[in-house]
Amino acid sequence: MAAVAVRTIEPQLGWQWMFLSGLGIAAVIAVLTLLAPEPLAWKKNQPAGLGDIARTLLRHKKDFASCVLLMTVITCLSHGTQDLYPDFLKSVHSFSNAAISNLAVIYNVGAILGALVMGFLSERLGRRNCMMLAMTISLIAIPAWAFGGSLAWLAVGSFVMQFGVQGAFGVIPAHLNELSPRSVRSLFPGVVYQLGVLFGAPSVTIEFALRGHLGYQWALTVFEVSTIAALFLIVGFGPERRGRDLAS
Repeated sequence: MAAVAVRTIEPQLGWQWMFLSGLGIAAVIAVLTLLAPEPLAWKKNQPAGLGDIARTLLRHKKDFASCVLLMTVITCLSHGTQDLYPDFLKSVHSFSNAAISNLAVIYNVGAILGALVMGFLSERLGRRNCMMLAMTISLIAIPAWAFGGSLAWLAVGSFVMQFGVQGAFGVIPAHLNELSPRSVRSLFPGVVYQLGVLFGAPSVTIEFALRGHLGYQWALTVFEVSTIAALFLIVGFGPERRGRDLAS
């Protein structure tokens, strides 16, 4: 939707109105939130106070630390494959803004499909197995994603890349909730997620700095291969509690 907005709203009204158009989506989310009932698990497991919350987090500090590490590295995977890619397409391949927007729509369709497919498979094959399968798909996509010589190859590479990246990321919400202590199940995944985003924020800066030493294509490749290798270790040796009753 953002890529479509760049093609339609921004040329006519400017980037300010393109961002403001997101208020409509925010309003829909607010209405849906107001209409949605509170989950039964929250009603049954409300902590007594801040002291109980702090003690719960302290008891589960190892899970907390491992989840923060997972979110940090998977943030590097997600943002490292997306944020600089339009600039890469423009700088290296001199594509027009229209072509880049069209490509963004294509690889975001891949992202949506990856999240749906891997989310479904994770219910059968397990969270960690599906995340590693998704990362393998991303790894296979790197030659076409970074070194494709034509728009068609880059479209295929970016589609498959985001299928794998968001396929892995799409498992994260269920995975974090299953690893969370029941009395802080809202706080735990939210804080873990945001800390991961905070610690993973320099990923784009690192990639951009590597560009000056290795060239754009190899900078993206080296960074993402290293990130995927780290994720294989973190996910492969990390915990999993698939099928945990979230109401208990």
